[in-house]
Amino acid sequence: MLVGLICASLVSATQVSAQVSAQGAQETPPMEVGTITMERETVPRIVTLPGRAVAFQKVDIRPRIGGVIEEILYTPGADLSVGDPLFRIDDAAYRANVAQAEADLATAEANLPVAEAALKRAEQLAGRGYTEAEVDNARATRAEAQANLDAARAALDYARTELSWTTITSPIKGVADVAPVSVGDLVTVGQADALTRVTRLDPIDVEMLEASARMLELRAQIANGTLEQNPDLEARLMLENGAVYEGTGRMVSPGTGVSTSTGTFTVRFRFANPDRIILPGMFLRGEITVGTMQAFLVPQRAAQRNNSGALTALVADADGTARNVILQEEGTHENAWIVTSGLENGDRLIVDGLKSLRAGQPVAPVAVTIDADGITRDLASTSETTETDG
Repeated sequence: MLVGLICASLVSATQVSAQVSAQGAQETPPMEVGTITMERETVPRIVTLPGRAVAFQKVDIRPRIGGVIEEILYTPGADLSVGDPLFRIDDAAYRANVAQAEADLATAEANLPVAEAALKRAEQLAGRGYTEAEVDNARATRAEAQANLDAARAALDYARTELSWTTITSPIKGVADVAPVSVGDLVTVGQADALTRVTRLDPIDVEMLEASARMLELRAQIANGTLEQNPDLEARLMLENGAVYEGTGRMVSPGTGVSTSTGTFTVRFRFANPDRIILPGMFLRGEITVGTMQAFLVPQRAAQRNNSGALTALVADADGTARNVILQEEGTHENAWIVTSGLENGDRLIVDGLKSLRAGQPVAPVAVTIDADGITRDLASTSETTETDG
């Protein structure tokens, strides 16, 4: 009898405890969460690429003749135009060559009329004191005199050209480096060491590296209509210190080959560089707006990766529970994921209280907004504050 009473008491206590727990669960209020309403919008598709600046034009200056440097005619770092003088080489020998060529030309010019007169006389007296062989010889002498005159003119032109090479000028517009040579140094034709380098810094080119796999992905999106391509591709630059470079660049070369070691190809953009902020060799990051697409912008704070790597988020259903959704993303825009599937227009995306929230849990959605600093604010209180300020 006593054992039965004890067992009945235990059963009764268990039932009472279960009823109390169920009643407590039913009385637990839904968790208040901040939500934002999802709507498809036009989103720019931006790709970020590593890049390196390269000179638009650069040339190593080497002598075309040999001699001793007499004068350095430029200031390192100063702007140069095409034809500005850089170096002067001792020209004494080359002036002498010009004088000799001028004398040879004068001799050839004097000999030609004599040969022409002899030929004319021989042709007039052919058969009357001049044999046919002598006439032919006179023709050859006249032709030789004409050839000597032409050669003398060419030699004079070349001698004058060599004399002009004693003043070395800049072939491009740009800025010259400090010369590694000094006055009195002997230079030779075809030497390996350059006298200086002239570099044009405005405009400046930037070579960016893009993976061939992503190129194929973007082309597929354009082909199926997901992505609307921009007719003119432009790029923005991020400098090494994180600053955004003013102005945009235009594409000048889309790349024609893929590296077998890295699987990337080079895209070249050209930027105006009037202040010479970008210098050849700088490492930069380029942001290229490929086109636009219709998608949802999901704040990065509201989504996370699951164990399989898929992007997931929670939405508040109409029945007052949290539902887990798997998102298909196509990169990022500012601080948001670009989501093309997994959401519908009007879905209430949960952005607050995610640490302790689980799928299926009752929720009480509260409309919020996210400011530029990433802080959520009650949408109703924000509207009231705006009206009060107005």
